[in-house]
Amino acid sequence: MKKIITVIGARPQFIKAAPVIKALAAVGIHEVLVHSGQHYDTNMSDIFWEELGIPLVSHHLEVGSGSHAKQTAEIMVKFENILLAKEKDVEAVLVYGDTNTTLAVALVTSKLNIPLIHVEAGLRSFNRTMPEEINRILTDKVSSLLFCSSQPAAIQLATEGIITGVHVVGDIMQDVFNIFKDKKGQIELPKRFALFTLHRQENTKNVKQVNDIIQCLSELSFDVIWPIHPRIKAWIKELKVPHNVKIIDPIGYGDMVYASMNAECILTDSGGLQKEAYWACKPCVTFRKDTEWTETLENGWNQLFDPMTESLAKILENKPKQWPHLYGDGQAAYRIAELIKNFN
Repeated sequence: MKKIITVIGARPQFIKAAPVIKALAAVGIHEVLVHSGQHYDTNMSDIFWEELGIPLVSHHLEVGSGSHAKQTAEIMVKFENILLAKEKDVEAVLVYGDTNTTLAVALVTSKLNIPLIHVEAGLRSFNRTMPEEINRILTDKVSSLLFCSSQPAAIQLATEGIITGVHVVGDIMQDVFNIFKDKKGQIELPKRFALFTLHRQENTKNVKQVNDIIQCLSELSFDVIWPIHPRIKAWIKELKVPHNVKIIDPIGYGDMVYASMNAECILTDSGGLQKEAYWACKPCVTFRKDTEWTETLENGWNQLFDPMTESLAKILENKPKQWPHLYGDGQAAYRIAELIKNFN
């Protein structure tokens, strides 16, 4: 294989793409980078581009925000135009994760009979009310190469009848985490604090819901650092922020790793941060009823939490047990590049 298109559009995808971009170039694959524009805020996009050394994109779809249907449809129309008019010689298309960008690109490539490569295949939360779950399932169904972060993901694909083109390569985000984990960040941090993030649709439907959720943070006897999502920041005048919570603007990946390494614990509804907490050996409380990263729940390093019915302080009293190494050795990008190079 000599030429592929990679489509990314959200913060986690920028992070995952960075080491793969370098690995693909090292094995001689020409990669055309497309940005859907799903995350268009400077603090959610440009800062990661610069920090991770991602090259300039060849095409920017500039879709911006919108409903799931509108955003997905607009990406489909614009990406199809690129494939038909500007990149006719592409041999495969690569996508990451479970966003609307991922699903839209998967649907377009399947209709045009172009092989699809899916990084982070086989993840399941088994909660189909989550848009991300539907995106994962449908993308896996039409993919030709499926790269799994762990063996359970490959086993899950097999239970769904997907066995061809499946490879367990390790977790691509560990490649990036390993680069940043020993670097000092650029932000000032309290001596003792929890790192908190919130962005999932099910947790941020309206300002009342966000206020209800964040009240549990006042139970903690130490500070909470909250890099606020732009969507929630729009409600900042209406937020009832507990006294121990410090709101800051979104931060770069290096600063997020730095904060994770120095925090007492991680409080989040993010998928990626659950793993980063694990690699940092920090207890994680996930503000969700389920998780696609089920291995992190083993031995209590990650705990699912309902802020409406449970006590945050009490759940943090549960101490993690033995820490087994999960998700590979930090060389996933190299394996992915080699497998793509040799794919027919």
